[in-house]
Amino acid sequence: MTDDAPPAPLAEHVETVRAEWIDRNGHMNLAYYMVIFDHGTDALLDALGIGEAYSAATNGTIFAAEAHLLYRQELHAGEAARVRSWLLGADAKRLHILHEMVRDADGAPIAVNELLGLHVDMASRRVAPFPPERGAVLDAAAAPWRDRSLPEGAGRRIALERQDRTRQTPKGG
Repeated sequence: MTDDAPPAPLAEHVETVRAEWIDRNGHMNLAYYMVIFDHGTDALLDALGIGEAYSAATNGTIFAAEAHLLYRQELHAGEAARVRSWLLGADAKRLHILHEMVRDADGAPIAVNELLGLHVDMASRRVAPFPPERGAVLDAAAAPWRDRSLPEGAGRRIALERQDRTRQTPKGG
């Protein structure tokens, strides 16, 4: 597999934009992009064997520690969005997840969501290691990304160019 062809998604989720999700600008409100991505996360966690059934059996779950959302195009009421999901990396306690949202009708890129998830023991409500058998599954799922560059939209940060900070307003002035 070449570096320019991404691995197949580990999970996909399709959801239709509801009329009540439309804001005063006539498109889906930013909060509902995250709702759809969250449902995509559920599908990915189920595919990795660490979803709802895992939580019920082990009392372990995933908490989001950090999220980044990159908007590319609008969605409107009645349009279906497809979320494709990958596990970019995993260690003993963390997951690096990437979701790509496309318009289901034509595959147009809509948004990208990158997450850092933490494995949490719900009894203590503290970050805890994955059980060894789950760790092996997660490592295998992330393996296709090990020697690749991060996909477009991943690893970004939000920042403005810093202005010269040597000019300061005098006190009292």
